[in-house]
Formats: sequence, C-alpha cells, structure tokens
Amino acid sequence: MKHNRFLATHIGFVLGALLLGMGSTGALEVITFRADVTPPMGAPLCNGNVTPVAAVDDPLTARGIVLYAGGQTPVVLCVVDWVGIGNTAHDAWRQALADAAGTTVDRVTVHTVHQHDAPGCDFTVEELAARVALSGAMFDPDFARQAIARTAEALRTAATRRQHVTHVGFGKAKVERVASNRRIMGENGKVRVMRASRCKDPALRAEPEGLIDPYLRSVSFWDDHTPVAVLMYYATHPQTRYGEGHVSADMVGWARERREDAVGAPHLYFTGAGGNIAAGKYNDGSVENRTVLSARVEDGMRQAWDNTKRFQLSEDAVAWATRDVALPVREEIDDDEDRAVLRNQDAETKKRVRAARELAWRRQCAQGHRICIGRLRLGPLSIIHMPGELFVEYQLAAQQMAGEAPVCMAAYGDYGPGYIGTAEAYTQGGYETQLHTSRVSPKAEAVLLQAMRELLEPRAPQPAE
Repeated sequence: MKHNRFLATHIGFVLGALLLGMGSTGALEVITFRADVTPPMGAPLCNGNVTPVAAVDDPLTARGIVLYAGGQTPVVLCVVDWVGIGNTAHDAWRQALADAAGTTVDRVTVHTVHQHDAPGCDFTVEELAARVALSGAMFDPDFARQAIARTAEALRTAATRRQHVTHVGFGKAKVERVASNRRIMGENGKVRVMRASRCKDPALRAEPEGLIDPYLRSVSFWDDHTPVAVLMYYATHPQTRYGEGHVSADMVGWARERREDAVGAPHLYFTGAGGNIAAGKYNDGSVENRTVLSARVEDGMRQAWDNTKRFQLSEDAVAWATRDVALPVREEIDDDEDRAVLRNQDAETKKRVRAARELAWRRQCAQGHRICIGRLRLGPLSIIHMPGELFVEYQLAAQQMAGEAPVCMAAYGDYGPGYIGTAEAYTQGGYETQLHTSRVSPKAEAVLLQAMRELLEPRAPQPAE
C-alpha cells in the first residue's frame, strides 16, 4: 500500500448528496448508556505490561448508544476506556450488550479508547494462563466480568428512556499539534526509530509530523434543536503519561468530559486508526503537558461542533451492514515455542502472557473465528468499525473510497490481532510490525481493503424530497 494512494483524500460536504434519503422527521430513536469500569487497586494494567493500579486519577467509563430505526433491529455502538478487548472477551462484551438491547450480536460493535493506564481483557488468554497457574496476570477476570454485566445493566436501565432523533449533524476540524507519526524513516526506506507517545529526545520531536489524519470528526444526534448525543472520532494513541499505575482516561477523556459539560449531551469518543500515530512530537511526558494536549484536543472537538451541519433524517436513511473477515495469521509465529514459554515458570511473566496472547489468536483463527466489520450509514454519512491497532493509512483509504461523502472510522475493535500494518509497512521494520507485536501477516491489508470497499461503495445521489 503506497502512501500516495491515501494522501489525496478529502471530504466534500455537498448539499445535494447530503440530502440523500432524508425527508420526514422522527424516524429514529436512540438511548445512551454509561457504566463505571474503573479497575480495583492492584489490578493489572495495559495487559500486565505496566505497574498495576496504585491510584485512580480519574474514573474509566464504558459508553454506548443504541439506535432504533423504524422496524429495524437495534444497533449498538459501545466504546470502553480500556487498552484493548480481544478474542472471546470481545465476543462476550458484544453478546451481553446484544442480549440487553434485544438485538443480534452482528449488530453490536465494541471498541476501546486505548488508554495505557487502563485494563486489557481477553478471556481466551486467561483460559490458557490459568492452566499454568498464571491466572490474572494479564487482567483481573472477575472485575472484567463485573464490568461487562454492569455495562449491560446500564443499557437495560436506559432502554426505557428512548429519545426521538429528527436530525443528524456532522462536523470536522483540525486538531493542532497533537498527532504525529511514530515511525521515523531512514534514508534506506526502513524505520530508523519509533517516536512513542512520550518523547524526551528533542531531535526526535523536531522530526516532521509525518503521515497523519489531522481531522477530528463529530457526528451528532438531535431532537429538533436539542442535542441528544455526540460521537467523536480522531486517530492517535490517546495517552500522554503512563506506566506508573495511575488510572486515567488521559487527554482525550479529559477533553470529552469538558465538552460533555459544555454541550449538555452524552459524548462518546472513538479512537480512529491510530496504530502508528501518537503525540510524541508534542509530548515530553511532563505532568503539565497532559493538560496542554488535552486542551488542544478539546479545541478540535469544539471547532468540529461549531462546524456541524444538521440535516433531517428519515428511517430509510439509516442502514447497518457487516462483512465477516478471516485475517491471515502471521506465518512466523511458532506455537511450540509459545507453549514452551508459557509453561516455563522461570520465564518473565510478561513474556509468558505474550505467548498466551499469540496462542489465543492462533486458536481463534483455527476455530474459524471471523472478525465482524460493521458500517453504520446515516444518509450519506458512514461510520466504519474496524479491529486492532490499525495504521492510519486504512482510515485515509476509507475516506478515499467514500468519495465526497463523509466517513468516520473507529478502530480498536477486536484486539486479538494486535497491530495491523499495511503490507508495505511489514517490509520497513519497526516496532508495530515486528514479530510478537503484530499477529497478522501482510496479507491482512488486502482482506481489510476489500471489506471496506464493499461497505463504503458510494451510492448515486437521489433527488431531495
């Protein structure tokens, strides 16, 4: 996948196209729900890779919205302030919310924001770890099940409070001096160094931003002139300081809370394809810088809100579609080696958990597991829901595929695959595409692009009513 295939992307908000399928009002109803999913003291964070919970700077939440369009089966969108939810844990979250909403699991999508001082969750890994007396090394399984049940109950409780939606809104704005590409290239076309979410090296911070998607996108639901809910999409790793055991929703969570208070309606923040994007160019990791970066994200959210254009929405303008895909497993993964590491009680716990995560993904794939990619269409606007730590090139490709119609992307769905780079990126080296970090092969690109094309194929504009 060549970068120049994605650079020439833009969204034109053309009035005629935006009136596609829109006419009568009151065709859509929604509910919003929210649950506390803050881990207890001592629980593992970031899949067991950092200091366990030592303090809670601010709480973590699971937030969702359920859409009821005419006689259609409900659609559930949920996003959790955790680092990742993978494999059978992802299935469990979706099934619990499907049961609570009275819908089918293929009409439920669950994502994480991907803060690092936050829990991960993978019941397949926990099952493998428990067999070798390693239960709870990656995450607290009892707490995770409680969080799922608590979130499903929040949905059930909210189901009696449906709100009419007469209009949908869309706006976007640039976020200045937050996102930068993590992969700094050398003259030989290979990755020279990674510029992570925090970077104390002035020379690396002086490097160019690199390929990013600078826009934050906002989708809003309205009952006449009253905002009902706001969904936001921006592609970057969301953390500024991490690894010290201080649980926090971090810069994007802080910005989300302030915007929710300002607007007076629930806000859901989805991390886009930010697998190779972070704040490293602008973040030295200082305590003060979290406040600075959060204010910049908040400013992008405010401008996207101010730029919102609203349109009446009819029930036939709301559509949900999916494609189930089998992502090819990375060929270099050695199951025998991983089993040996997992069983080795003298090995470092982090390495044993890593081996369990690889075995879990391999087992899922061997059992015929498919990843569900969902697309919500609201008139000409599309929101596409993707797995793993996806590279930003996929987000730029989606916008190109959609033509002039707006498209938002939520990544960090099923976290089982780990990082998902472009085919070209696997030839360039670097942290994100190395063995034990990305569990899919370069062939994953073709699979995902095909599914995206099928879901995002532009429709011909129809006359406005």
